[in-house]
Amino acid sequence: MNNHKYILSIAGHDPTGGAGITSDIKTFEAHGLYGLSVCTAITIQHDSDFKHCIWVDTEIILEQIAILFERFTIDTVKIGLVASWQSLLRILEKLHSINPSIKVVLDPIFKASAGFDFHSEEDQNNLDEILKHCYIITPNYNEIISLYPNLDFKETLQYMKKFTNIYLKGGHRLDKKGWDELHPTNQQTYHFPPITASISEKHGSGCVLSSALASNIRLGHNLQTASDKAKRYTEQFLNSHPSLLGVHNKIEII
Repeated sequence: MNNHKYILSIAGHDPTGGAGITSDIKTFEAHGLYGLSVCTAITIQHDSDFKHCIWVDTEIILEQIAILFERFTIDTVKIGLVASWQSLLRILEKLHSINPSIKVVLDPIFKASAGFDFHSEEDQNNLDEILKHCYIITPNYNEIISLYPNLDFKETLQYMKKFTNIYLKGGHRLDKKGWDELHPTNQQTYHFPPITASISEKHGSGCVLSSALASNIRLGHNLQTASDKAKRYTEQFLNSHPSLLGVHNKIEII
């Protein structure tokens, strides 16, 4: 057991294995890590259609977390689909109460790739406190605008950087589609252009990016290097198969 490098995914279950905790585990293992998982929702979906989901009670989520930390040393966590900001804040507070130095990669999921809205009228009162508990957050362009609707795009970026690092996914950009950006707190912006001329759309690509980023952070890379490696891994995943379900290929750990 002591030879493993552990990393935790807290996310929903997707029956196709393309997104959520199953996809996260595949990504972790491709990076040579042992993935642990806590389920937050049972989804009724396949790769192109999302029907609905059944949320796991927050108390059950907290119990899943607690028992894993009794047995395993965990210093990096990726969080995906959670029912509400209130539930997410309780999860973050639990993680930090167990390990105050834990690094959390948050993928703020508002809408499934098939178009299903999860939190169309979400209460955002806890968002500032949530960001303070995260090491980095990985929104796309549509999601970051939704986080603080009273601010414009640039104002939102500057405001959020007071609390956490930001990896901005570029798949929804109208200009420079596929160009990602890293916005560290109080530091310069790093740009990550696509390395291929075209990509094949994939179900769960956002989950893969955030879990690849968490994996590289767990492997000890700094944020710029971890972001670059996560971007490259995700593009390889996107072009790994012509269908909506990609293939995770083991990478060489350097």
